[in-house]
Amino acid sequence: MRDLLKQLIRTAPTSDKGEIETAQVLRQFLSPLGIDCEIDCWDDKNANFTARIAGSGGRPALLFAGHLDVVPQGQETWAFPAFEGIEQDGKILGRGATDMLGGIAAVAAAVAEIHNEAGSLAGDLIFSGTAAEETTSVGVKRFVRDVESTIGPLAGIIVPEPTGMHIMRAHRGILWLKITTVGKTAHGSMPHLGINAIEKMVTLIQKLREHKINYPVHPLLGGCSMSINQIEGGQAPNIVPDQCSIRVDIRTLPGQAHNVVIQDIERLLEQLKRHDKDFDASISVVRSVPALETDADNSFLKQVCKALGTDQVSAVGFTTDGPWLARLNAPVIILGPGDPRMCHKPNESIAIEQLEQAKEAYKQIIREVLS
Repeated sequence: MRDLLKQLIRTAPTSDKGEIETAQVLRQFLSPLGIDCEIDCWDDKNANFTARIAGSGGRPALLFAGHLDVVPQGQETWAFPAFEGIEQDGKILGRGATDMLGGIAAVAAAVAEIHNEAGSLAGDLIFSGTAAEETTSVGVKRFVRDVESTIGPLAGIIVPEPTGMHIMRAHRGILWLKITTVGKTAHGSMPHLGINAIEKMVTLIQKLREHKINYPVHPLLGGCSMSINQIEGGQAPNIVPDQCSIRVDIRTLPGQAHNVVIQDIERLLEQLKRHDKDFDASISVVRSVPALETDADNSFLKQVCKALGTDQVSAVGFTTDGPWLARLNAPVIILGPGDPRMCHKPNESIAIEQLEQAKEAYKQIIREVLS
């Protein structure tokens, strides 16, 4: 498992390179054992990987599904090479060690060891690694589309995102908006002849900071949040800007309709227009992923808790591919090795002890659900 994770890190599956090599490493690890493996490539870099151990058919299948891609190294200086997969002081170091190649390696190792055990499973064991979760989730959408009519009944789905091996049954959704104010260019020495889109955006930002998204607080996730995280505008110091754009990160709650959130902001833009005839702005959706929640009384959740000997269940603030997987009509649980605070930061690493813990936990869950 340690060597597998090192190999996965060395494939450097960032958005510019893709996941084909990563999928090939997984196939090389599992296929020689006689496990049915498939790689689905649809361009020169993006790929999904799926492995399946057929059961006797006496129980519904169990699906482990995670993403193969990682974020880039970033601009900050690392204390070690980001994509060499180094083992040091009881840890595996490298980009993706925590998010989430560590979880992928632990699932692959669990699948391999379960396959080698005597006795057949009562239900199918399926392991999928999908593309581009960090950008568009195109991989998981393609996977769900391709299998939804053939995969059969599922007992449940486990997403091995890093949770420190704490069981998570809910997370927030993502609504990323691009809001653009429109003005009119003029020479910088005669600003009165133009309409300054940046100044209009300043007014809008002030209003957005005061804006409250009204929705009931969730018992596990709290309230929804909104953060303005990018801004761009202007062509040159001597030109009055005719456009300015911001990107807004809104984290939504289970049951919260994204179109209602957008409509509320559109009403805010209309109010600004009524008070200023020169104000003009538009909204576009950059990314939208619904929130996730599996009921606390769900039978699959109870099986997972029993397998791990705990009744402690919580929620995470980040978003996963879980909501897309939930379209397969099965409960989804987030459970994986690694400290989520490591995600997207320099000097990413994961403790080998937690990888081992994850592998054993996944084997216990497989036995509980499929035996």
